[in-house]
Amino acid sequence: MSTLEPSAEQTREKMPRRPPEVDAYVDTFLSLVCDTSRRYILELLSVPDKDNNAVLPERRSGDIARAIGLSAPTTSEHLRQLAQAGLVTSRREGNTVYYQLRNHLLLKAFQDLLDALDGDFSLRLQRE
Repeated sequence: MSTLEPSAEQTREKMPRRPPEVDAYVDTFLSLVCDTSRRYILELLSVPDKDNNAVLPERRSGDIARAIGLSAPTTSEHLRQLAQAGLVTSRREGNTVYYQLRNHLLLKAFQDLLDALDGDFSLRLQRE
């Protein structure tokens, strides 16, 4: 090892550290949004209402299932996982369950990441 390269101990000291609970939350968030179907659900719920751009929509689970092309039971399981992680909230009206984003800022940051990845991928395609 060259004397200019940092030792493993020096590298560890520079690594950012978070409380273990925060790391667990970040890991859970990333594992949830790395699933394409759950990501599509979150993206669908992040599109503002057509009538009022300031209000995020509440969508019925059946409408979400149709929009992303999944069965109702599969969609319900994805929604349950997202709700368990605190990313969406739900309310029941009779037999119908409505879902809405819980933390729009978190999803906005994730959407910005997706937009950056889309742009980077487009640039790579243009260079080929």
